[in-house]
Amino acid sequence: MADAEMDVDQPEQLEQPETTAADPKASDARTEAGATAVRSIEGWIIIVTNVHEEASEEDMHDMFAEFGTIKNLHMNLDRRSGYVKGYALIEYPTLDEAKAAVKGANGEEFLEQKITVDYAFVRPPPAGKGRARDHDRRQSGRGAGRARSRSPGRDGEDMED
Repeated sequence: MADAEMDVDQPEQLEQPETTAADPKASDARTEAGATAVRSIEGWIIIVTNVHEEASEEDMHDMFAEFGTIKNLHMNLDRRSGYVKGYALIEYPTLDEAKAAVKGANGEEFLEQKITVDYAFVRPPPAGKGRARDHDRRQSGRGAGRARSRSPGRDGEDMED
């Protein structure tokens, strides 16, 4: 057994350079809050909110198919009532199609309700000036210098013999 050779797969490149090389405009895909859209494993997923409870997948497909080829469409249903929970996830194979859907359908009327469309997966915007992102954890750990009461008997001063 010691002299048997094994085929070893070469490690794949990190996916970060591939997405930027394959999608040079990925940094252009930003939400209203300034976050950068991130590609999922198979495509670009957008989330549609404020969907009417009686909407069907066919209605959604008809509206969003005009922006590009829909790879996957998912609408969660309430178990008890059987109605749509109010949001849908739509996957497009390319960033251009997802971008067109976000720009074209955001704020539009769909079954008498104004829907909101945005990217489902985003990287948060960089922390700006002001409050640090790790504000709560900044002084955590031992010896961080925060004022804290000591438990009685820890130093040996309060211990009774």
